[in-house]
Amino acid sequence: MRAFCAIRSGQQIPCLSKGLLTTPRTRLCFPERLFFCQAKSDDSGIDGSFSFEALPTTLLAAEKEEAKAVLTLFLKKKGRELTTLEIRDVLIPYLETLAEEHENHIVDVVENFPNPPVKEKTAVPISQPNPTLDSKRLKAISRVSEIGPAGKLRPHILYLIELGMDLEQIKAITRRFPAFAYYSLEGKIKPVVEFLLDLGVPKSDIPTIINKRPQLCGISLSENLIPTMTFLENLGVDKKQWAEVIYRCPPLLTYSRQKVKSTVEFLYEMGLSAERIGKILTRSPNIISYSVEDKLRPTAEYFHSLGVDVSVLLHRCPQIFGLSIEANLKPLTEFFLGKGYSIEDVGTMISRYGALYSFSLSMNVIPKWEFFLTMDYSKSELVKFPQYFGYSLEERIKPRFARVKECGVSVLLNQVLSLSYSNFEKALNKKMKKMLSDKDELQACSSDGLQQDSVQ
Repeated sequence: MRAFCAIRSGQQIPCLSKGLLTTPRTRLCFPERLFFCQAKSDDSGIDGSFSFEALPTTLLAAEKEEAKAVLTLFLKKKGRELTTLEIRDVLIPYLETLAEEHENHIVDVVENFPNPPVKEKTAVPISQPNPTLDSKRLKAISRVSEIGPAGKLRPHILYLIELGMDLEQIKAITRRFPAFAYYSLEGKIKPVVEFLLDLGVPKSDIPTIINKRPQLCGISLSENLIPTMTFLENLGVDKKQWAEVIYRCPPLLTYSRQKVKSTVEFLYEMGLSAERIGKILTRSPNIISYSVEDKLRPTAEYFHSLGVDVSVLLHRCPQIFGLSIEANLKPLTEFFLGKGYSIEDVGTMISRYGALYSFSLSMNVIPKWEFFLTMDYSKSELVKFPQYFGYSLEERIKPRFARVKECGVSVLLNQVLSLSYSNFEKALNKKMKKMLSDKDELQACSSDGLQQDSVQ
């Protein structure tokens, strides 16, 4: 285990482990200089980092339904749109199931979905499937469906079905993680489920949690789960919100302590306080899944190059640090620069609305930009109110602006979109009354002027 503390601007942030002294080392970070002290001792934990190399490929009925549900919600969503990240959180487990069998051909599989990819004939020998692994998987799936002497499924399968899972969903989990078929009901699955229920997790959420991280059911409560939760609580995770935290990120409790510590150390390095780090881990626990050196640090450096206060952005919108710089961030930056905005403008927009960079350029930003050009606002309005891109074009932006045009008044962009319907109508009525009052005053002045001219 590594303990560390940070000294920033002469202020000491409490160490995560007391009584450990080492020689401090200096690191440069964006806002200022930080000094870290570290101590090592052996610590073990289950490494739950995501891997696309050991997961099977099947188009899972349950995950199809989950994806379908999210897309349905997306279409019905009023006022604000679901972000790319929200959709991704549901679709990633679905895509993970394709990876093992197709391996390097995963891109072809996705591009040709729902049809299987056409495999080109080539002289290069094709790697053969692992018969041992396939055999284990088939045995595990068969075990899930086995009927016992009493004419019933195994007890742990019946228990999972009672929780709301169906047999196909359990098979799908077993394809990805064959060991799941061998978990005992009383020794593993039931204690974990009852523990989650005691934490306040709704029974209806249990199938989703198990589907996303079946390994949870194989972890010891006393030796792993509870100590890991205590460790995370000491880092600032709100113990009253465990139900939400686990639902948002089921793998969190399966990550090694070293993985968690490396992320926390990085957040301290970026200038975040212990209190803010606790809030980030509570609101966006998925940040632990991102590699510090491959994802978090390069993304922080990129935003810093745009003049963004990285510590503020991490606190407000930590989820965008999981996006690809080349595929997600740079294209948006280049788009706004190409429209005449400066680097400073772009940095201001990100600082005010970090979620802007989670939106699809082609499906969200460009259509809304094109409509914005018809709205008679100056481009600087988007610097002041980048949240414009977070509202639904069809459900919010177009109807509200049509109403403004109908009333013949001028309203600030943020008032057009951010006000509730009733307050929006009040603002319009107030504007119209003022316009009529100004018009009457102007007519009165004109009339007085004409009378004076006639007298003279």
